Amino acid sequence: MAAGYLHTVGVTRDGTVLAAGDRAAGIDEARAWRHVTAVSAGSHHTVAVVDGGRVLAAGDDSRGQCDVAAWRDVVAVAAGSTHTLGLRADGTVLAAGNDDDGQCDVDHWQLARARRGG
Repeated sequence: MAAGYLHTVGVTRDGTVLAAGDRAAGIDEARAWRHVTAVSAGSHHTVAVVDGGRVLAAGDDSRGQCDVAAWRDVVAVAAGSTHTLGLRADGTVLAAGNDDDGQCDVDHWQLARARRGG
């Protein structure tokens, strides 16, 4: 589960998303997502990883924080106020959205290898 600014999201055992709060954060769209393995809630957007490592996003995209459709092999996501991060299984980190303070400067990051679904 994850708490955003004015919304909350969670994932059931069968991969369905539960969402409550501000509809502008994409909760209606997120409720329709299936086969979800991880979620994160930003200030006004919602992000999820689905089986196979694809990433979905809904809600406010005014700073490009939902520009994640091309991301693959992702095992975890984190939604900030106006940016989104994705962790790939190989430990590389992806970023989209607002980079005014360098919060998306993660191209050189190599984190510990992650497990799917973990």
